[in-house]
Amino acid sequence: MPHFSSVDDTRRRLASTGYMADETIATTVFLADRLDKPLLAEGPAGVGKTELAKAVAQAIGADLVRLQCYEGLDEARALYEWNYKKQLLRIQASQNAAWDEIQDDVFAEEFLLDRPLVAAIRRSEPTVLLIDETDKADVEVEGLLLEVLSDFQVTIPELGTIRATTRPIVVLTSNATRDLSEALKRRCLYLRMGYPTQRQERDIVLSRVPEAAQSLVEQVVRTVAALRGLDLRKAPSIAETIDWTRTLIALEREELDAETVLGTIGVVLKHGTDQDRAIEALHLT
Repeated sequence: MPHFSSVDDTRRRLASTGYMADETIATTVFLADRLDKPLLAEGPAGVGKTELAKAVAQAIGADLVRLQCYEGLDEARALYEWNYKKQLLRIQASQNAAWDEIQDDVFAEEFLLDRPLVAAIRRSEPTVLLIDETDKADVEVEGLLLEVLSDFQVTIPELGTIRATTRPIVVLTSNATRDLSEALKRRCLYLRMGYPTQRQERDIVLSRVPEAAQSLVEQVVRTVAALRGLDLRKAPSIAETIDWTRTLIALEREELDAETVLGTIGVVLKHGTDQDRAIEALHLT
């Protein structure tokens, strides 16, 4: 059953969580929900991809199940594994029994450890499954995701096939460090996400830091936009723009002058070379 009644309803309910979605984002989320298709959000780090999944979960009153992808992620960590210690204890307790007598016992439901994909499939409550930073996982993991996202079922040889009774909303994110397979993309609605406009980012910051003066927020947003225009190792994220604003409030600063930028630039730039480049470009010395 769809969770959002319209694109406008989607935008309003996301905004109620503090996530200021533009028309494209709201439309894609609405369609992913209405068409029951996974949503693939791709873009540089820090543009709000992960926060979008969290906002969707909060907007519909669902729990968030997160699979954090990384190099070396395998099926056991993504799907399920057995509680080997508990199985060993059961075997030791039944040491006088033959293996064929206890085999079915030690591979019973009570010994199964759900990992994110199986956990999301087995849930009957509304669920958002976040598959975060998919591009960091090995290519083999994509094959696993294709199988799960196609039928929303997993076969466990010892227990049989587990099918989703309530299909979760699925959000995959990618920082575009490598190309995902066309087969995976075909199964998803694609959302390209970039940094917001200055006006959009101002509204985002004001929604998250309502005690901030609009004039101060506008100064912060303009400065962050200038920093993102530089050739940096890591451009400031939206979250860091919010953190910078909170920092200035904590310091009781009413404007972002050169001295204040120099004293707080570590809030938004976390590499020494980036700070040096920014100081030179913004003529702060």
